[in-house]
Amino acid sequence: MYTEKVMDHFEHPRNVGEIENASGIGTVGNAKCGDIMRMYLDIDENQTIRDVKFKTYGCGAAVATSSMATELVKGKSIQEAMKITNKAVMEALDGLPPVKVHCSLLAEEAIHAALWDYAQKQGIEIEGLKKPKSDIHEEEEEEEEY
Repeated sequence: MYTEKVMDHFEHPRNVGEIENASGIGTVGNAKCGDIMRMYLDIDENQTIRDVKFKTYGCGAAVATSSMATELVKGKSIQEAMKITNKAVMEALDGLPPVKVHCSLLAEEAIHAALWDYAQKQGIEIEGLKKPKSDIHEEEEEEEEY
């Protein structure tokens, strides 16, 4: 059901924890499945993500996507981090079962929520960044209506 990479990131997650005085913190959840993901970013004066940590309450796929997302953004510029999509997270994990795709969406949204928090604290605008939703389920419902 799960790829070797998903299992590896679930059993040995990277970058677990918190960053004290983080530059940006993003918390997102999906009320439908109960997953909650919090991402912490440490961004330097050149707008490069120096460090990233996460805390996730959820299933194995939620933990694995959080872990992989941190690996993908670490060392990247803000603009590079903005380009990391849920599809990129899934591809890096060699895929997810269809019923777990929402976990990769949570990971993408957690990155964006943390970047939003950073932008608010710095009084800057990040091109292409929208205010995050508190519940990712809201977006799924909107998509189902069309």
